[in-house]
Amino acid sequence: MEEFKIFNLLIILIGAWVGGSAAKKLGYPAILGELVIGIIMGPAILGFLETSEMINILAEVGIILLMVYIGMEINFRDLGKASWPGLLAAIGGFVVPFALGYYTIIYFEGTQMAALFVAIAVGVTSLATKSRILVDLKLLNTRIAYVLMAGALISDTLALIIFAGLLSFVEVGNIDTLGLIWVAGKAILFFAFTALAGIYLLPLLGRYLSDAKIKDRTLHFTLILIIVFGFSELAEVAGLHSILGAFMAGLFIRDGVFNRQISKEINNVFHDVSIGFLAPIFFVSAGFNVTLEIFQTDLFMLIAVTVVAMVGKILGTALFYLPSGYGWREGITVGTGMNGRGAVEIIIAGIGLEMGIISAEIFSILVFMAIFTTLTVPLFLTWTTDWLRKRGELIHQESRKGYLILGANPLGLYLAKHLKENNDVTVVDSNREMIKISEGAGIDSVLGNILKEGTMELANAVDKGTFIALTGNSEINLLAAQLANDSFYIPNKIVLMDPKESGAGVHLLDRIDASSMFASKTKLEPWLFKITSGEVEEQTVTVEEEIPTRQWIKQKQNLQKDILPLIIVDPEGKKRPFHYHDNISRGEKVIYLR
Repeated sequence: MEEFKIFNLLIILIGAWVGGSAAKKLGYPAILGELVIGIIMGPAILGFLETSEMINILAEVGIILLMVYIGMEINFRDLGKASWPGLLAAIGGFVVPFALGYYTIIYFEGTQMAALFVAIAVGVTSLATKSRILVDLKLLNTRIAYVLMAGALISDTLALIIFAGLLSFVEVGNIDTLGLIWVAGKAILFFAFTALAGIYLLPLLGRYLSDAKIKDRTLHFTLILIIVFGFSELAEVAGLHSILGAFMAGLFIRDGVFNRQISKEINNVFHDVSIGFLAPIFFVSAGFNVTLEIFQTDLFMLIAVTVVAMVGKILGTALFYLPSGYGWREGITVGTGMNGRGAVEIIIAGIGLEMGIISAEIFSILVFMAIFTTLTVPLFLTWTTDWLRKRGELIHQESRKGYLILGANPLGLYLAKHLKENNDVTVVDSNREMIKISEGAGIDSVLGNILKEGTMELANAVDKGTFIALTGNSEINLLAAQLANDSFYIPNKIVLMDPKESGAGVHLLDRIDASSMFASKTKLEPWLFKITSGEVEEQTVTVEEEIPTRQWIKQKQNLQKDILPLIIVDPEGKKRPFHYHDNISRGEKVIYLR
């Protein structure tokens, strides 16, 4: 029997990988593919797989670790990037579908408790879904992106708070004033204690480990697991669900508590263990509980819940967004982006099913609602952002601005002089003479070894939006970009790659989401000589049709040999570096050397 269970687990993991990979290739979050695989391979269709005690335990641990990771990804300082409009979008995108979802279930003669669970589920939004789509649509540097991220963080946090209150009410079981006060008091004590522990005790632990020079990643990971399961047990004692404790633990295991590099590594470990192993078990096994009979018996309810979820999210966001002053069109665009559901919604629905608050039919409706609404996000968001772009109303807004350039050589300074016209630019080099030349050119400069965190800190890397590595050593460039990514979370990394660099370097670029400077491998020394000797000529050309940077340079090199594309200038005169992962829009100019 045990061998069968292991085989069961093996098939679940293989199915999760296949389904998740297929979903991601189509531009959707992996959990949709995992849910679909669970539905197909579970009792609903093939009946090949079923749940077991071992699967249930692994799934429970999976959602705990997933909620830790979600909490670790939330940085409340980021909410200030969208502040007022983000708050409006979050409230409108939660309250309106919450109300519509509640009354829809009441209309279909569901219980009040079931209606509240459905209301919470249709009110949440999927942060992971939007993150991937924003990257694919190249919207990360727009105001839309910050409003969407803020709206997701606030609405999901609000959903979990209401969920906590609902669980407290379930524990009482009836309208008992003293009982309600008691469970509410326990919940308040839980949140108060975990907040105080997160604000005061965890930083003390982090400082102790730092002062003792303890950098053992395994020890840090073990301590964090103890904190996570300690918080989870406190939540259970308070009459709440363990996922709330895990979420609170994740919120406070943030930058500044532990060593920055170790924090990043542990964050990656939680990502791999939860999203790569345990959470897929939960989502595949969640598909086992889905019944297809709803398409015959409760089709009208399924359609109604899906429609009110979509309409409530989009129109509710647009309506509440009006006081922001950014217009109803941007409000609709934000609403379409917030329309996807994901992990939190499925977790809450699964807990409701386990507690007997909602039926398998309602659980199935919520699963299919999550699938249908998430499928609309890329389509609707593409339409609405194109609509804004054509009207000139798609506003770009950088949260981390400025450039950090490694290399005070002639080419690095040439690039820095262009970028500093409308950006904050800092140049780093270990050569004292080059730094003096850079300072003489009026460029902020830092002398030091770029591979040391202290040098990055002196260069104020935590506030920079783009890191550019422009030395003749590809290995140094790659290592510096990796440090910029892993320790300082600089979102954009652009690296000069030498033609002699092997394929390993290209794979590392992909791992840290970096791009190659000049959109091709380039040998540095000839260009340094040309710039120093004054043998270069700067030219500018206007692009007539949108084109990827890689294609542009190929076309140009067919006409002119030995050119170096340096800068792209948009119609407003803003300059950005020419690199691989970029498109040149119609009307933009390219500055190149020859």
